[in-house]
Parts: sequence; structure tokens; C-alpha cells
Amino acid sequence: MKKAATALALGALLLTPALAQLDAAKSSVVAISKQMGVPVEGRFKRFSAQLSFDPAKPAEGKASVDIDIASFDLGADDFNRETVKPEWFNAAKFPKATFVTSAIKPAGPGKFEAAGKLTIKGITRDIVAPVSFKAEAGQQVFEGVLPIKRLQFNIGEGEWKDTSTVADDVQIKFRIVTAKK
Repeated sequence: MKKAATALALGALLLTPALAQLDAAKSSVVAISKQMGVPVEGRFKRFSAQLSFDPAKPAEGKASVDIDIASFDLGADDFNRETVKPEWFNAAKFPKATFVTSAIKPAGPGKFEAAGKLTIKGITRDIVAPVSFKAEAGQQVFEGVLPIKRLQFNIGEGEWKDTSTVADDVQIKFRIVTAKK
């Protein structure tokens, strides 16, 4: 009986899709906001992602993304030092932002909706991220733009809650490419 249970468990493990790893050189996570009406783009230099996805069976898909908050780069050292402070991302207390899917469903040809939990600065919100998908040269490519409100995550506290200087609307633009199998 023990052999049968072990064989069954091994068979289930082999049939479970492996989590694909990130091809960091081809992937990006960018936050676009407006400061005094002017678009400002910041790039997260370090993040990881694990995905298991078959476009023929999207409901079985899984994804998790971890973003290193201290890696946020606005292109100027003085701005970068500001963003890690408690008023903004508070990177010392909350070093990572995460997104973990709870469901993936089709939304049209090559389009999907990834529902899940987004956690930034210790605050978790349910979100639905629109995602386009394509297979390209043996890799999976996931792209999308997720609109969020920064104040829902306490990004910009104190005097920075005033949205007349830094807008509340932020676009998280992502391109996640899996490593070749």
C-alpha cells in the first residue's frame, strides 16, 4: 500500500506544471506617476517571479512576484534616497512588495485577468491585473498595466498626502518573461 501511495504522489508531482523562473534581463516592473502634472517613471531594479501557466488551462495557473522596494530607481540618487524613507515606501520596515494570484481567467484572445493580493507597505488589497500573454522563442511573455491609487497603500504620508503635487494615480507597467525551458 505504501508503494502505491508513493507512486501516486510521484506521478502527481510529475504532472504538476513546474514553476517557471524569471528571465530578469528581459523583464521589467515600472511605476509611472505624475508630479506637478509631469509623468515620472521609476524602475524596480530587483524583483523575482515564479509562474506556472498554460494558456489552455488558465484556471490552473499560478504566479507570485516579489519586488525589492529599495531597488526603486527614479534616475537620481537624491530622489532614490527619498523614496525609501517612511513617508514613501518605508523600505527598512517593508522591504518587499508582493503580488500573489488567487485566480486567472480568460479575457479575450491572448488576454487574461489575474486576480490576487497586492501587498505594498504592509497593506494588502485585492486587485485584478489585466495581462496579455504570448509565447515567444521558447519563453512565456506576460505584459500589462495595473492602475493603483498610491494613497490606498500609504505611499506618500504626511505632507505628501496632498495629491496636488504628486498624483494619487499610479500605473504599474510590467513585462515578465520566463526563462527558457
